[in-house]
Amino acid sequence: MASKKEEAAKMQVDESAKTSTTTPAPPKPAPTPAEEVRANLQLIERAVSTLEPRYTARVLRSLTTLRKKLDAKVLAEVVGGLKDGPVKQGLLPYLPEAPSPSAGSMDVDSGSGAAATAKPTPALTEPCPEVDIYLRLLVILRLLDAGSVDKAKQLAHETVDKIQQLNRRSLDAIAAKVYFYLGRLYELQGDIAELRPLFLAAQRTASLRHDDELQATLINLLLRNYLHYNLYQQADKLVSKTKFPDSAGNPQLSRYLYYLGRIRAVQLNYTEAHTHLQQAIRRAPGATIAPGFYQTVHKLFLIVELLMGDIPERALFRHPVLKGALAPYLKIVQAVRTGDLAQFQSSLQAHAPLFTQDGTYTLILRLRHNVIKTGVRALSIAYSRISLRDICLKLHLDSEEDAEYIVGKAVRD
Repeated sequence: MASKKEEAAKMQVDESAKTSTTTPAPPKPAPTPAEEVRANLQLIERAVSTLEPRYTARVLRSLTTLRKKLDAKVLAEVVGGLKDGPVKQGLLPYLPEAPSPSAGSMDVDSGSGAAATAKPTPALTEPCPEVDIYLRLLVILRLLDAGSVDKAKQLAHETVDKIQQLNRRSLDAIAAKVYFYLGRLYELQGDIAELRPLFLAAQRTASLRHDDELQATLINLLLRNYLHYNLYQQADKLVSKTKFPDSAGNPQLSRYLYYLGRIRAVQLNYTEAHTHLQQAIRRAPGATIAPGFYQTVHKLFLIVELLMGDIPERALFRHPVLKGALAPYLKIVQAVRTGDLAQFQSSLQAHAPLFTQDGTYTLILRLRHNVIKTGVRALSIAYSRISLRDICLKLHLDSEEDAEYIVGKAVRD
């Protein structure tokens, strides 16, 4: 009897152990945005203390997702937890005023209740300069998203001055982000030419300090600045006088290759432009990660391919990310393929504002000769003898003299 009772007890213990092991643990609650920011601050401090830039890179990779969760309350909570000092005092003017703790604690009995036993949030003591610059970057992004561009510009300039005074290698990756968003703020107001002297001086300093991350960012910002004002000669000179860092990441390298492709396309060097744009597409992030850049590169890539005499693949226009953006360019491609000058002119006039905004209008104008050349080739195959008047009518040319010159050039070619 005793042995049967012992066996039954063992079976109950085994069953209880099985049920306890099979019961899944409750999932941990997702961290709040303020907790994510504090965790990033700890990673930055670890990167400074251990001299490991990979921790800073991890923090910056999460910047895009964290930016969507930021608001004034989160930043006020994080900055309010800092120790009183220059870092906190420098950020408070750019944040909304937080409610004073005395106002909320007047009706609370400090001797009882959960408030008396709750532990206060530990304050960060003496944050390092890297933490200060990262917090400033978050505040700049918040002001940018809130539409306070002037305040964001003021804080960005203060941050840039601070970066130049510190001269710390552990700041390189964060400093590159600050310079990037400084250029973005000026671009939103249409006065990016004012930043050119600052960027040129910073690029020279970054080159002397072997700051590859910041140097790559500044070269791209300068090229974007020049191309915005169609200063292709100055952009080409900058490319010839500087060397793009080999250790730069793929996002910066893909931007640099795209700008090189634009410069070479304007200089009529279509083969080299095609190579640079093809490499930019391969180096760029995925189509769903950076759809805007993916579309911009492909627009220029299509035009360069047409100028080289090739016809882009039809499957490219069915891509989910590219289908809507390349719809006007599909009509241009169809006109070039069939040699229909009327369709080319109508498509060009209908979408001229879009092509001008994309920076491809002047390149598309060069395709007129390709359209006429394709039409002449089709006529030469279909007719053994045809008058200049009929050529003028079929190709929708302005006069018979134009048809004579075009046919003469086609025969010579």
